Amino acid sequence: MSIQPKTFRTTPFSIAAWIWAASLVVAPLLYIVSISFLSRGPYGGVQSPLTLTNYTRMTDGSMALTLLLSLGRSVALAGFSTVLCIFVGFPLALFLVFRAGRWRNALFFLLIIPFWTNFLIRTYAWMVILSDNGWLNHVLEILGLGPQYLHWLFTPQAVLLGMFYNYLPYMAMSLYVSVEKLDTKLLEAAADLGAGPVRRFFQVTLPLSVPGLVAGSIMVFIPSLGEFVIPDILGGGTNLFVGNLLAQQFLTVRHWPFGSALSVILIILIGACLVALEKVTKGHSEDLIA
Repeated sequence: MSIQPKTFRTTPFSIAAWIWAASLVVAPLLYIVSISFLSRGPYGGVQSPLTLTNYTRMTDGSMALTLLLSLGRSVALAGFSTVLCIFVGFPLALFLVFRAGRWRNALFFLLIIPFWTNFLIRTYAWMVILSDNGWLNHVLEILGLGPQYLHWLFTPQAVLLGMFYNYLPYMAMSLYVSVEKLDTKLLEAAADLGAGPVRRFFQVTLPLSVPGLVAGSIMVFIPSLGEFVIPDILGGGTNLFVGNLLAQQFLTVRHWPFGSALSVILIILIGACLVALEKVTKGHSEDLIA
């Protein structure tokens, strides 16, 4: 007769976790949902009566077009940022695990150093670097490319660069954890059977790194989808993203009920994406096991 260990649900730690989740996750979410059904006060506050106007307003012609365009820009930006982080983060993780040797810990330490600096400060630093009179253009001028060779500040390229820089560590660390757990004997067996480096990557390394790839993609795509600081600073507010639209409703227009309704819709869309991703990942994992 085997002794079953106590499950996590019966420990004091689980009680603290449930309290934390209820107070810091569920309660704020319910508060946002409740506000979305209220009305805007005359001075920007929230008041009764209950109404569905905040949701039906999204179907109006001009607002619906603005919402669709901003959401499309946000999805495209988040998608490009995620793909770019994958293309750079995967080789970086492979290098740290298989090639870094005794320098692995030092290089991994350099990877997480940016987290020691405030997110806003890092973004403003790129504003200084990419400006027409910044040191990047100064270096290019020294190289003979002419003064103010790059005009990237307040452009989509600057926004994408800022997203890539700020979210690359999340992707690299997630992939690093998965790649580090790989059984090198599988790679050696594939090599003995005649598989080259490219074939070993696509048939062994990549399938077994799917959990880290999915986790990293979630950690990059979801924050990027609602990002408003980077587009506002490096993009100069020239393009309206869904994060900027939400920030305007809460901070500028002070229409908290409509901003809350937009937030609820965005949360539902993100939840649907996560459910679809979970189903695809689950099916892929079952195929690997089979």
